[in-house]
Amino acid sequence: MKLRKEQMDTFSEAARKSFEDRMVAHLREVFPQRSKRLGEPRVRGKIQHGIERAGTYGITSERDVCRYIDVMFAYGWDFDTDSKLPWAGRILNDERFLLPEAKVNRLYRAAQREGSETLELTRGTD
Repeated sequence: MKLRKEQMDTFSEAARKSFEDRMVAHLREVFPQRSKRLGEPRVRGKIQHGIERAGTYGITSERDVCRYIDVMFAYGWDFDTDSKLPWAGRILNDERFLLPEAKVNRLYRAAQREGSETLELTRGTD
């Protein structure tokens, strides 16, 4: 059985929508005030932004994208290019991390060390 491109796109669209739905619920739990202030349509927009930005660094698994978006919600939508957060860009652009998971793990630990008051990264994301 072969799937046409249109069918694959539909599956991809459904998977992306499902991920967004789960991320909205996750962000409501982990960042309740920020999520409420933004409202669901803007939260979805930020999730889409995070998916795209994570992808530019080769981060594509749901778990890793979720962690990237957590850091983004804590440190700002463009934390990865923010000159006030040089550690983030250094980690994300470090070519020594061949596996995206290793890159995200390093980013996540660095974010925890930086100690953002809004960051609740000790909670699981599964």
